[in-house]
Amino acid sequence: MSTISVSTSTPTIKAFWTKTARGKLQKVQRQHYLRPATHFEAIPAHVREWVLIDTNVVLHQIDLIADAAFPCPLLVPQTVLDEVRHRSLPLYNRLKALLDDDFVGDRQHLGKRGWIVWNEAIEETFLVRQKGETIRHLASYYAATLAEPSPAKRQKTTDAPASRPSVLLLTDDAANKSKALAEGIAAKTVREYVESLPTDLSVVLLDLLAASGSSTFDKKKGAAFYPEYLAPSVLQAGIKSGQLFQGHFNPSMFNYKEATVSCHGRDKPILIVGLESMNRSVAGDVVVVELLPESEWKGAADNVVESDAAAKNDDPDSEEAAVPSTSSAPAPTTAPQPTGRIVGIIKRNWRTYVCHLDRSSLPPSALTSTTSTAIFASPVSRTIPRIRILTRQALLLSSQKFLVSIDRWPVGSRYPEGHFVRSLGEVGSKEGELESLLEEWEVPYRAFSAGILDCLPKEGEGWVVPEKDNDPKGIWNGREDFREMIICSIDPPGCQDIDDALHARRLPNGNIEAGVHIADVSHFVHPDNAMDAEAASRGTTVYLVDKRVDMLPSLLGTNLCSLRPYVERLAFSVLWEIDDEANIINIRFTKSVIASKEAFTYEAAQIRKDDASQTDTLSEGIRLLNKIAIQLKAKRMAAGALNLASPEVKIHMESSESSDPVDVEQKQMFETNSLVEEFMLLANISVAQRIYEQFPQTAVLRRHAPPPKTNFEVLQDVLAKRRGLSLDVSTSGALAESLDQCIDPNLPAFNTLVRIMATRCMLSAEYFCSGSIARDAFGHYGLASPIYTHFTSPIRRYADVLVHRQLAAAVSGTPLHAGLQTKGFVEKTLEVVNKRHRSAQQAARASIEFYVALAIQKREELGIKSGAGKVRAEAFVIRAFSNGLAVFVSQFGLEGLVTFKRENEFDAERYEIAIPSDASEPNGPTVRIGVFDKVLVEISVEKDRNTQRGRVVMTLVEPVNSKGM
Repeated sequence: MSTISVSTSTPTIKAFWTKTARGKLQKVQRQHYLRPATHFEAIPAHVREWVLIDTNVVLHQIDLIADAAFPCPLLVPQTVLDEVRHRSLPLYNRLKALLDDDFVGDRQHLGKRGWIVWNEAIEETFLVRQKGETIRHLASYYAATLAEPSPAKRQKTTDAPASRPSVLLLTDDAANKSKALAEGIAAKTVREYVESLPTDLSVVLLDLLAASGSSTFDKKKGAAFYPEYLAPSVLQAGIKSGQLFQGHFNPSMFNYKEATVSCHGRDKPILIVGLESMNRSVAGDVVVVELLPESEWKGAADNVVESDAAAKNDDPDSEEAAVPSTSSAPAPTTAPQPTGRIVGIIKRNWRTYVCHLDRSSLPPSALTSTTSTAIFASPVSRTIPRIRILTRQALLLSSQKFLVSIDRWPVGSRYPEGHFVRSLGEVGSKEGELESLLEEWEVPYRAFSAGILDCLPKEGEGWVVPEKDNDPKGIWNGREDFREMIICSIDPPGCQDIDDALHARRLPNGNIEAGVHIADVSHFVHPDNAMDAEAASRGTTVYLVDKRVDMLPSLLGTNLCSLRPYVERLAFSVLWEIDDEANIINIRFTKSVIASKEAFTYEAAQIRKDDASQTDTLSEGIRLLNKIAIQLKAKRMAAGALNLASPEVKIHMESSESSDPVDVEQKQMFETNSLVEEFMLLANISVAQRIYEQFPQTAVLRRHAPPPKTNFEVLQDVLAKRRGLSLDVSTSGALAESLDQCIDPNLPAFNTLVRIMATRCMLSAEYFCSGSIARDAFGHYGLASPIYTHFTSPIRRYADVLVHRQLAAAVSGTPLHAGLQTKGFVEKTLEVVNKRHRSAQQAARASIEFYVALAIQKREELGIKSGAGKVRAEAFVIRAFSNGLAVFVSQFGLEGLVTFKRENEFDAERYEIAIPSDASEPNGPTVRIGVFDKVLVEISVEKDRNTQRGRVVMTLVEPVNSKGM
């Protein structure tokens, strides 16, 4: 963009009144400078058709205008861009990315997908903002000036076209459209525009139309199924007075008619029973709850209720079914608990959902019809209700996974209404399932743009650490030379992004020097450039079974930053002087240059350590590290740290080049796993103390809040009644001691199971800004540490990059980036990082579950061929229902549900059910099975007839065979 001096700009005066801190009114005047249109980037005149869009089109129809089939370039006013940014930052970022894209294929000659019109800065287009008037003024101005080029009177265009260009105002605001037409401006609603396009385009784009305002779904209007929400002012007043409660909506995984809402200030979540009381809420919504009178409190249901089975005959084009009500929920037998109903929504958590087509909702004509048909899209997440959409491509979607956005959920509709976004691939294909997984957990996986790659070192893979005496860029400034130090890395097999390396050696005074050396990513990733912004947006690297979605370009992540052996690399080192009792005498932080002497796997390092014949410096260093690690862990445990557990499995592939799983087993853990963990924890704690000391208001820290004691009530009760064991949750130390006592001599896996269940009672750890919460809330409950951060994995975690920048400023005295000294900036950045961190964990788990299912399927096929039969495995019961058992198969790290066709006798006090020992004699002798009991299950993978999606199915084999039950 060209610039112009202030003296040639035309100022306008903006005046307004503001209130001072002391309550006095003060008049503020600001000058607003305008420039001629000729000073701005040229709009290409060879484009014959332009579409000018308003804010609501962006907010509601972004999927349509962003689709590759949308035929015309966009004109986006600056005022629209600003308002979208204010309303939704993700939408703003998506719109900006769209405007930076180019048309491809037969429309490549059109150039960019859109252009920003700087109407607030151009003399000819500036207008004091009034609703609708600005956009109509722009439509009129550009329609005239693009058709009649006049360089002195408009924003410049390039070469004059052979025919007159046209500008169409796209708006769903009826009043704005009516006024535009009256003023002689070409204007259409989004639907009118799409329907006016050639048939091949309109067929594709009609499916993308959002169901905002009135829609085709409104053909039939009947009685309201749900109560209207209270007015926002009433909701806020109720929350403030304590009569209403605000919290996050959390649907039950086992009963689609139940949910809970955890509210600030309440020990226990509020139970929501029945669809009417849930009142159109979706998982993750911030809702407002009205507590029912105690006489109406209920208990959680004792049976499994799946939405697919309950609603399999619903017609997506009808609203004839009975009104959902609280009374429709099964009668519970558990103790009553605080129960409420949802009366309002503070913030919707609607997003794009991965779905498959529910074939049971298809009328026979849908697979051959070319007109829009109402169908149900079933989200892969069991906690999201089916979404009603209109589509002309039911036949294509019947075998696909695809994305759907929710547009609205009116009181007269039993289901939310939405629109198709795009197809992801065939159901069951690894490619389609992988993309579905990334989309479902909102993992950014786009390729790195040219602007990001431009931030990489120009030398590419040829970049090397310069010689000390030939260092024009000053890379050695402030760095220590550790290249001769005997340093090694210890990682999982196949690790390419090596963040950390370690060393240990005896000092002349008899003490031990131990060091952790971390990749100096912040040397390559500078604040405020495109690569830094992308890393902040991605937040973390995501590890799937056969794919890694990197936070940073691979040149950095797997090469220049990775602490690979036998090459010189930049590092940030933490060195401790430690005595033989693992007491820390001194800590030192420094930038450094290292040359790792070996890259071990955990198993290889274990073998090296245990081989007494190996007496070289490297082997002795590993033994020293291990000795200290054992002492450090003992001290942590004595301080009350928890030794929790989570299921970890290893997927075996057909070959190193293949992504076809053939088997699955539990991961083997070595002593060296603990060695690395202890030193990473020590480094993180040491760095946390240092950056908090230097930046008490903006230090990037990580905390793990103590869980409410009520979270453990069910587990405590089950342990007491089923095994006669107690669980003391008064402190982390007491809990750790209690967990150590939860032992069954006959079942070695029992203690691990209890630890897994205790882990699920915990709150999630989170990053935070030190100035945002009280000092006594900094602690990490699981580690029993008063302060903690993440420093040791900057290649794969953006929080660590921020910590590196703060530590560098703290130890060198160099200026810190202004953002990291601003509490608001740090809070906003960490909010994104926390979200991405959770998504990465969920995506990784989902990837493992998918590949475990494929491995079981392969094992089943081989078993049937060899005559061994289907896959069988031992499992523990973790929850009991009147019509099912939730079980955990430790061998596969897999949870599943064994369901029964009929209700069984359920003892809520004993957490057990009584099942007939013979399926042919339902009234005969019974076998009682309860939580913590060991059972044998048969596991298979079946394709759902409606969804065409493979799902894991479990049946009991012992102590009874549940087939036919």
